Amino acid sequence: MDIKITPGKLKGKVVVPPSKSQAHRLIIAAALADGESRIENLSMSKDISATISCMQALGAGIEVCGSTAVIKGVDKPSEKAVLDCCESGSTLRFLIPVAAALGVGAVFKGQGKLPDRPITPYLEELPKHGIRFNYNNTMPFDISGRLRPGKYHTSGNISSQFITGLLFGLAVTEGESEIILTSKLESKPYVDITTAVLRDFGCEVTPTENGYRISGRRSLKPFNARVEGDYSQAAFFYAANALGSEIDIEGLNVKSFQGDKKIVEIFSDMVYNRKNGLNSFDLDCSDIPDLVPALAVMGAFADGESRIFNAARLRIKESDRIASTVSLINSLGGQAVPTDDGLVITGKEELSGGEVDACNDHRIAMAAAAASVGCKTELLVRGAECVSKSYPDFWDVFRSLGGRIEVVG
Repeated sequence: MDIKITPGKLKGKVVVPPSKSQAHRLIIAAALADGESRIENLSMSKDISATISCMQALGAGIEVCGSTAVIKGVDKPSEKAVLDCCESGSTLRFLIPVAAALGVGAVFKGQGKLPDRPITPYLEELPKHGIRFNYNNTMPFDISGRLRPGKYHTSGNISSQFITGLLFGLAVTEGESEIILTSKLESKPYVDITTAVLRDFGCEVTPTENGYRISGRRSLKPFNARVEGDYSQAAFFYAANALGSEIDIEGLNVKSFQGDKKIVEIFSDMVYNRKNGLNSFDLDCSDIPDLVPALAVMGAFADGESRIFNAARLRIKESDRIASTVSLINSLGGQAVPTDDGLVITGKEELSGGEVDACNDHRIAMAAAAASVGCKTELLVRGAECVSKSYPDFWDVFRSLGGRIEVVG
């Protein structure tokens, strides 16, 4: 689906969608708990649907009605299961240790770029603790065996998703385990979300000098929760506001563990001297990689040169997100160049408009929509349907704020 956007300022109120990061974790914890939990305010995006389907395949009972899921924890795990992770890296990396801990012989399938995303830390460490991989550098692949407690050494600078996966898996093994980080942990706020969710379900995770200690199965307890608003999705509306829109952004938890709430501070710093234009920035995005497309849009209209660094992991997202973000800015008449671990943007007062390839990446499509606010002429977003991965009704919301869009293909 291709969408043509006629530039214009946006105005109105938006309640940001539920946090995909928190929703994944709440669903998994509830599915591992002994008893019934209720999770409210879910957005049934493709990624969340993938996690729900996979947990059902592992033996959880999950009934979804609207935005609420009633989840009965796994009582008797499946002997074998096919886990279709679709394009969700979180689903894949969270559930490898979970399936292993449950002793399920699991086949993992995926689509898009997911088969190319690395699982190296698991390939190196899980076989030392009882798991066998039949893996040939792509998907599908399968695992067998049962995960044993112990000491797990892993890098912290590839993806925090591996740490989260191990925490969930080790929470349901018998005995104490320790995760020992061999490098600095990047995207730590995502692990903070995980430990907070596990704590809500009765499992304590103890930070150590170089990792985490987890006591193992004392039975996760059922817990009823409501998913909080997603700061990474709110970022696109903050970007639109930086370009002159007047959107009231609601539904966010100011006490959230989400690292992406940094967008509020960045926005405030950039618009402080609004009458003289937007401030440029130098940002270490190691903890906030999902903000990069929205930040790049803001930087494209800032005074001077903005720099985003420590974001090399973006090259293995739904797209090479460094390359696709650079292409987004340049396709609209801006000026951006890639670096090894990020990009440098030279700001302009306005962009010309043009044609953007969303590259099957939801965040690129939504960043293009935000950028349209500051463009002189129409822009065309090709493959705009990819927003369904995380924000299925994004285009309806965009229209409700006064966005002028037309489906043209």
